[in-house]
Amino acid sequence: MMLMAASLTHSRPLTCAAASACLYPSRLVPQPPDLIRWVRREGGFVHPSVKIAHLEAENSTGLGLGLVASDDIPKGSDLITLPHHIPLKFEPKYGGDDSVLVNLAQHIPEELWAMKLGLKLLQERAKKGSFWWPYISNLPETYTVPIFFPGEDIMNLQYAPLLHQVNKRCRFLLDFEKSVKYELEKVKLDDHPFGGQYIDASSLGWAMSAVSSRAFRLHGPKRQDGTHEEAPMLLPLIDMCNHSFTPNAEIVQEKEANFENMLVKVVAGSEIKRDDPLELNYGGLNNDLFLLDYGFVIPSNPFDCIELKYDSALLDAASMAAGISSPNFSSPLPWQQQILFQLKLDGENSDLKVRIGGSELVEGRLLAALRVLLSNDKEAVEKQDLNSLKSISSEAPLGISNETAALRTIVALCVIALGHFPTKIMEDETLLKQNVSNTTELVLQYRIQKKSLIIDAMRDLTRRVRLLSSKESVTAQ
Repeated sequence: MMLMAASLTHSRPLTCAAASACLYPSRLVPQPPDLIRWVRREGGFVHPSVKIAHLEAENSTGLGLGLVASDDIPKGSDLITLPHHIPLKFEPKYGGDDSVLVNLAQHIPEELWAMKLGLKLLQERAKKGSFWWPYISNLPETYTVPIFFPGEDIMNLQYAPLLHQVNKRCRFLLDFEKSVKYELEKVKLDDHPFGGQYIDASSLGWAMSAVSSRAFRLHGPKRQDGTHEEAPMLLPLIDMCNHSFTPNAEIVQEKEANFENMLVKVVAGSEIKRDDPLELNYGGLNNDLFLLDYGFVIPSNPFDCIELKYDSALLDAASMAAGISSPNFSSPLPWQQQILFQLKLDGENSDLKVRIGGSELVEGRLLAALRVLLSNDKEAVEKQDLNSLKSISSEAPLGISNETAALRTIVALCVIALGHFPTKIMEDETLLKQNVSNTTELVLQYRIQKKSLIIDAMRDLTRRVRLLSSKESVTAQ
C-alpha cells in the first residue's frame, strides 16, 4: 500500500509523488524564509555560531538540512532558546474551528498521537498569514517513512512486525480520511479548520510524518496541582538537530520570568567543534521505530531487536532443532503454568510479544519461561525469585544443563527467525552497491541490520553455551 504525496496547498501545491528519492528533499516552498532570523525576531535566541547547512551522512542516520557549528562552542553554552509562543502545540478549545479538530482528534488512537498534532499543523499550513508559516514552509515536501514507500519496497522490508505496523498506519490514514470528510461536510466555510481545502489520506500522512519525525514530548500545559502535563510539540529550528546515542547537546526547559510559561532550550552538553553537527538523543529506540517515525536506520543500533510471538508450537520446533526434548512447552505442569501466568505469557491479560536482541540480549520473560519449562525440579525453581529467573546475568540459576538447554533453544529461535528472511546479508549488500533509489537503500539497510542483530545474538548465546560446557567439564573432573 502506498500513499501518494499531499495535495494540500498554501502558496503552491505539494506535487512530489512519493517518498523522496533525491539526496536533499525539497522544502515546501523553493526559497523559504530564514528560520534563524525568524526565531530571533520572535524573541528567541540562537547562538551566533549555529548555522543551517546540508549534512553529508556517513551512514543512514539522515540526510538533508541540519544544524552545524560554524565555530567552536564551549560546553554549557545556550545554543537555542524558544519562548513559549514559538513551539507549535495542539491545545484545542471548544468553539469554532477548534471544535472540529477536537472531534477529529477523538478518532485517533493514542499510539498515533502524532496525528493529533498533525491536524494542528495542517490547520496552520492551510491558514493564510499563519504565525508558523516561516517554520512550516521550511518543512520537507516528502518524508522517507514506509507509508510513502512504493509498494514493492514495503514488501521487501521482509519483517512481519514492521509490515504489520506500516499496513496498520496506511489503513488508519485511509479510514481517517473518511472520518475527516464526514466531519467537514457538516462545517460552514467560515468554521472550516483547513480553509475549505480538501484533506486526503496523503496530506494526513504528510502531517503525521512531519510530527512523528520532528516533535518532542515535553512539559505542556499547567495542571491545577501545579504540575505540567506531558505534551508533544514541534520546536522550530531545534527539530533540525540530528540524532546520536552520544549527543553533544540536550533539551532543557526553564521557567520564564513570569514563572508561568516554559522556555525550551538546547544546551551544549559537551564542547562542540567547528563544523560538527548539533545532535540530540531521540531515545533508546529500535530500528522499527526509527524507520517508521523518522525515516532512517541506525547501523549497529544497541537497542534494536527482533520480535517473536511466544507460541508453544514455535518453542517445540526450536527445542527439536536444538536437540532438546521437552513436553512441557505444549503442556506445562500446573506449577509451571502459574509462573507463565506471572510472566504474562498465559491467561487473559497475557502479552505474547517477546524480544531477542537489544540491551537485554533476551527478554527476561522469555528466558524465565524457558528456564522454568525446561526444568522438572519444582523445589529448585521455587527457591529462585522471578527476577533471578528473568536475568541473563544470573549464572545458571537452575543448573548448567538447564541453562545450556534454554540458551540452545533461543539460538534455535534465532535460526528460525533468520530463515523467515528470503535473502541473505551478502545478497542485500550486493544490491546495496547497485544504483538503487533512496527508499530501496533504506529497505536494504534495514534488512541488513535486522539480520546482523540476529547473528550477533546467536554468537553471544553460543559463546555462553561454550562457557557453560567448559564449566561442566571442569566440574565433572
